[in-house]
Amino acid sequence: MAGGELRHIPVMLEEALEGLAVRPDGRYLDGTFGRGGHARAILDRLGAHGRLLVMDRDPAAIAAARRDFAGDARVAIRHGSFADMAAWEATAEGLDGVLLDLGVSSPQLDEAARGFSFMADAPLDMRMDPGSGESAADFLARADERAIADVLWRYGEERMSRRIARAIVAQRAKAPIRRTGELADLVARAVGRREPGKHPATRSFQALRIHVNGELDALTEGLQAALARLKPGGRLVVISFHSLEDRVVKQFIRAESGMRAQTRRGLPPAAPAAAPRLRAVGKARFPSAAELAANPRARSAVLRVAERSA
Repeated sequence: MAGGELRHIPVMLEEALEGLAVRPDGRYLDGTFGRGGHARAILDRLGAHGRLLVMDRDPAAIAAARRDFAGDARVAIRHGSFADMAAWEATAEGLDGVLLDLGVSSPQLDEAARGFSFMADAPLDMRMDPGSGESAADFLARADERAIADVLWRYGEERMSRRIARAIVAQRAKAPIRRTGELADLVARAVGRREPGKHPATRSFQALRIHVNGELDALTEGLQAALARLKPGGRLVVISFHSLEDRVVKQFIRAESGMRAQTRRGLPPAAPAAAPRLRAVGKARFPSAAELAANPRARSAVLRVAERSA
């Protein structure tokens, strides 16, 4: 890493490599480069005829990729969301594996100016691509109370979403909420102490980040794009960090494996599933005790693997 950058520890690295089943001559896409921990490990397993495609919507991550891999003819780099991987000409030949390491990266959390964390006071931004879209501050400045509450409930599963939304609207009538510290303090006052060891604003910050970046929509689109580009026998490996992400991944693999959708008791059975395009490889995996001791940020990680059917 460049001087001054904080060390990034890739989560569930060995499990991800095992899930990808990397072949020396294979073609792989890392859709969430971050600072390249997973990408470097994949590249180490590729031979002269292997190929690694890397994407990230964060321009700082792409700058790091270009700095570290620009001289390697096996690597192609693209600035953009993994949701658009199928539009990248480099994927048209098909892929032997796709890796998605979801959520916010450690460098994004650790750089206070990005506004992802309530641990330091900074501009309330939260965009993974600072040059695109609406910041969290701008959303809170324009959205009505109901829309704010809906975001907090839907993406943060925040039980006090309405109370927090009312407090936000009342506060912005006096002055705009432009900084992470202001929002964290406001939410803490509205919620009060609740969960030991967890800041009261945790769920609200998660919800705003997911909304601002359209993360769940991007995930749904990215899973479909990966399925479209994977060769028969190609592997999809997804690392999630909260239940909303993991639910999308789990349901996608289940549906594409030809399993019937679950229905509530008393309702008619679901329609027969379409021909399977994926098969789940093993069960969900979680970080080992040793990894959790070395990297506490891995504590909520869930890894799922699926293989493209012929």
